[in-house]
Order: sequence, then structure tokens, then C-alpha cells
Amino acid sequence: MVFPLGLLAEGETAVVVGTAGEAQRAQDMGLRAGKQVKVLSNAGRGPLLLKVNNSRIAISRIAAMKILVRRTA
Repeated sequence: MVFPLGLLAEGETAVVVGTAGEAQRAQDMGLRAGKQVKVLSNAGRGPLLLKVNNSRIAISRIAAMKILVRRTA
């Protein structure tokens, strides 16, 4: 099932499937299709803290809702 990255809870991992709309900045930060991400912090509002590869990045909730992901086991 595919849904926005902003809906993942802390500690969950997912694989990026694609983006909805303009998300060039997200791709520049490494959030490309096929990349695995882990949510380090998602307080329900404000930015999300993610782990992508060996980097931690923060993205706005608006951007996170435009990135489509699939949960991993």
C-alpha cells in the first residue's frame, strides 16, 4: 500500500515509491524512488527527522506529504 511519508510513525521504515507534484528538493536530499528511509522523529506537526543512507535530514510536513512510500517489514 502506498501512502505519504508524513503518515509514518517514529521508528517505521519505508521505501520511497515516488513523489506527487514538485519535489525536486526532496530528490536533491536523497529521497529518490527505491531509497529506504527511517522516521527518527514525527511529533504529528512540524518537520520530520529522517534517516536516509547514513545521513539524518529534516523535511517539512508539507514536503513529507508529497513523498509516496511503501512500508517495509
